[in-house]
Amino acid sequence: MNLPVTDPRSLVSTVIAVVAIVALVAVLVLLARQRRQVRTANQLLELSRELRQRYDALQSVTKEGVLVQSLGGRVLDISERAAAILGVDPASALGRPVSDLPLVLVNEQGLSMNPAAVLGHRTVPGPDTAESGPELVGVALPDSAGMHVRMVQVASQLVPAGDGENPAVLTTLVDVTGRREVEAALSRSETQFRVAMENAPIGMALVDLDWCVVEANSALAELLGTRVDALRGYPMSELGEPEGRAAERAEVDKLLAGGAPRFSLEQKYVRADGHAVWVVLDAALVRSASGTPDHFVVQVRDSTESRLQAEMLTHRAMHDPLTGLANRTLMQEVLQSVLEQPGVVDRVAVIACDLDGFKQVNDRYGHAAGDELLVHVAGVLRAATARRGTVARLGGDEFVVVVQDADGPRAVFEIAAAIHAGLVEPARIARRRVQVAASIGIALADPETVEGGAPALVAAADAALYRAKAAGRGRTEVYDASMSATSTTGVHRELADAIAGRELVVHYQPIVDLADMRVVGYEALVRWQHPHRGLLLPGSFLALVQEAGLSVPLAQYVATSVVDFVARTRDKTRWVSVNVSADQLGDGEFATTLLGEISRRRVTPGRIVVELTESSLVASSTRIRHELTQLSAAGVPILLDDFGTGVSPLSYLRDLPVAGVKLDMSFTSGIPDDPTAGKVARALGALARELAMVTIAEGIEHEEQARYLHRNGWRYGQGWLFGGAQPAEATRT
Repeated sequence: MNLPVTDPRSLVSTVIAVVAIVALVAVLVLLARQRRQVRTANQLLELSRELRQRYDALQSVTKEGVLVQSLGGRVLDISERAAAILGVDPASALGRPVSDLPLVLVNEQGLSMNPAAVLGHRTVPGPDTAESGPELVGVALPDSAGMHVRMVQVASQLVPAGDGENPAVLTTLVDVTGRREVEAALSRSETQFRVAMENAPIGMALVDLDWCVVEANSALAELLGTRVDALRGYPMSELGEPEGRAAERAEVDKLLAGGAPRFSLEQKYVRADGHAVWVVLDAALVRSASGTPDHFVVQVRDSTESRLQAEMLTHRAMHDPLTGLANRTLMQEVLQSVLEQPGVVDRVAVIACDLDGFKQVNDRYGHAAGDELLVHVAGVLRAATARRGTVARLGGDEFVVVVQDADGPRAVFEIAAAIHAGLVEPARIARRRVQVAASIGIALADPETVEGGAPALVAAADAALYRAKAAGRGRTEVYDASMSATSTTGVHRELADAIAGRELVVHYQPIVDLADMRVVGYEALVRWQHPHRGLLLPGSFLALVQEAGLSVPLAQYVATSVVDFVARTRDKTRWVSVNVSADQLGDGEFATTLLGEISRRRVTPGRIVVELTESSLVASSTRIRHELTQLSAAGVPILLDDFGTGVSPLSYLRDLPVAGVKLDMSFTSGIPDDPTAGKVARALGALARELAMVTIAEGIEHEEQARYLHRNGWRYGQGWLFGGAQPAEATRT
């Protein structure tokens, strides 16, 4: 068989072509592999950028700073937060050894520390070597005041392959300066609170939500007569008397329910020795950060003395200071409350009692003897009543007994007979035997008088007394319907006739300068020279004047009399004060009459002074203020009488044109035995002097009172020590 002969050149060409194809394929494979590697590298680079961005973003919001170092201490990376904490520039810190950075580190004692040792990798020596925990160091940084130290918590750990193939040190830095300051502030606050609580002059306690004492101070323990440790765990409610626990529990529940943030309550506590003390309990609820109740802070103030003083002042306001009997206000309250009860007919009666011959005792033996006699008569009335009613002194020698007994008619006549019997025996007054008798009027409660209330029953008894006086005195009369004209309309008409007929007279009590006891003026006091009952003091008829609507005519009558007296006085420096109540002001008639008389008699306006009764001005109107302003502008000074006993004296001093004040005699009478009265007199005097006001003290009965008041700034005084009220012709004019 013959084979074809191949051309050698053709074979070579084929071989070359195959080799070229193989080479091209290899090149294409290499190019494809290179593209994949480039793509992978680009992906890794993008991932690196993204991770770096995430890392930077994380570092920008985290409170922790991050420092990465090689094992040799060269800075590989530092976050902005870490650079700010350490006070270094992040760009200049990269690549530098930590020991070359401008750092000043100190420990808690203020001693310098090696930055490389503090920020580098630290281990705890021992058989099992371990990384050390966080360390607190101070970074000293310069500021305008010099240097300040920032407290930083440092923690380091090894990071594998952190420096290429080698491990690196990752250090976290946390600025705890603010937290440390808060902790220090809280510690200081707690210390200050405990010191303040322990040394507080009033009782304090921390009380849990079960209202039991957790902690108490020494003042509270001393107040309760016990020890601090004995109070811990003790229920607060057990400290008070049982009757006050319900109110206390209600206030505590209100706090827990969110009804109020605190409460204040006066309680009666029982000491460990059994004695009772009055306290004011102030409690506040402390809540946690979440708003839930946590505990109570309680203050306990001893209010025993202030409560006793308040009770004393209340007693004074409701009782006659001379005899200790109830006064008119208390008597009317008692009688009204009794009459409002069911079935009072035949169980209630009123006795009106007036002494016969009392004025002669005053005139012959002096007012001090008269006061002693009134005290004696008060004792006779108490004994005669024998706890079957309330005895009151209305003023002067007028007394009233409100009788309350199951058999009222029998009891009232027994009491009246006992009063007469008790006065048969002469009273021993200033080593003298003084004889007085009493005229008595009786009014039994019946449907008509009960309907009229307390004023009607008292008026009925007074009408019976009037009949007893007119019938010869020293006797008892019982009210009946025939006396009604006398007790109401008749008495009112009689008063109007008395004003018109000048039966009302003005007496003058001297006012002296306490520095030299020189008489500088007088107080005008009205009396009724009754044709049958003799000289009556204001307490026996002023209330009837108001009922009859004769207050303004009476004030005009007195004003005319006083201006006439002043015009006839030879000593042109002396002045006279006129008492005026709120019901006599407001319509301008009083001011018009007074200023008209001053002008007509050519009297210097400053020689007439208007005295306002403070208690009558509770609801002073704009018209009253206008009339007072008119008087003041005309040169008539305005004095505030009974100063210190009204409801709002400071507002009167501010709102009314007041030029001076008169200290109420209830404070004067307590000097020097009652230290509280002395303090009040001194304080009121200081207040008046601060306001540049005239100061007058009334009710001075002995020289010690006069000296005390003068020492404490009261310029003028009046009272029995300087003389009682006398008719105009008896004064030295």
